[in-house]
Amino acid sequence: MRFTVFGATGGTGQQLVTQALDAGHEVTAVVRNPARLPVREHERLEVVVADVTDAAALRPAVRGRDAVLSALGAPSNKAAGIASRGTREILRALDAEGVRRYVAVSAPPAGEIPEGESLLFRAVMWPLVKRIFKDVYADLRVMEAEIRASATDWTIMHPPRLTDGPPTGSYRTRTGGAVPRSHTVCRADVAHAMLALVDDPTTFKQVVGVAA
Repeated sequence: MRFTVFGATGGTGQQLVTQALDAGHEVTAVVRNPARLPVREHERLEVVVADVTDAAALRPAVRGRDAVLSALGAPSNKAAGIASRGTREILRALDAEGVRRYVAVSAPPAGEIPEGESLLFRAVMWPLVKRIFKDVYADLRVMEAEIRASATDWTIMHPPRLTDGPPTGSYRTRTGGAVPRSHTVCRADVAHAMLALVDDPTTFKQVVGVAA
């Protein structure tokens, strides 16, 4: 398959690029700074330097692709806004090029608290995390609204706190919302889950939780 990856220099984005190449796919990585991409020389990798907030500049990067994967997001409240602004332009580029499949990483606090969570998590941890990263999650809520309103066959991923490390293959997924009572997952497993569900129509227009 032919994929385009946005947010390719971040932790999850790097995993998407690497794992997709390892699986034999063709990958276009859209970046601002190619020096931050560990894999830059590969026969099935194209690196495109583009402004993610410019739909016209993004159109060649998504043209003819089977799916577009986004790990775009802000690492802090100060950087909040890039997820919604970038996604808006990505979706415009997809619409212009007739690309239907779109899978994006968000976060559980952008939606509703998962059913089955503990009282401690509901009463203490959930409100605390939402307060500390309020601008980040507000940005993600706008991003998700843009995705839901699009004409794409979208899937929004809801992983909990992200960690580093190799893929474990032992993660869990839940269609309809975040996985309850599981509050970490490694970025490599999130990337693996995204690639695994690209051609799964049961996940179209669904939120999918993924957690260890």
